[in-house]
Amino acid sequence: MSAPIGPYSPIVRAGGWLVTSGQIGLRDGAIVDGGVRAQTVQSLANLRTVLEGEGASLADVVKTTVFLTDMADFAAMNEEYATAFGDHRPARSTVAVAALPLGAVVEVEAWARTAGSD
Repeated sequence: MSAPIGPYSPIVRAGGWLVTSGQIGLRDGAIVDGGVRAQTVQSLANLRTVLEGEGASLADVVKTTVFLTDMADFAAMNEEYATAFGDHRPARSTVAVAALPLGAVVEVEAWARTAGSD
């Protein structure tokens, strides 16, 4: 995973919760080639990495927000998202935005519940 591109934390623990910053399709300091599919795969890989750094996984995610620069990309993003999460289905919102950092076309943020939280 690449370092944050701004003055923020990629993930913060708040009691029994983990809150992630939005993850874009950044690898080795650059947006991956391949459009929304490749960027969704990388965004979710980055999300997985920050969660695993805190002892959690995608299975612990209870809510995501997906930001797309073009809602025409929804179906392609949704297919890659479903592949990454498997049978786990967190609550999700998907919103269209005018632009994302570094020219990304998709960004994913999440809330995860950790073991032992009430």
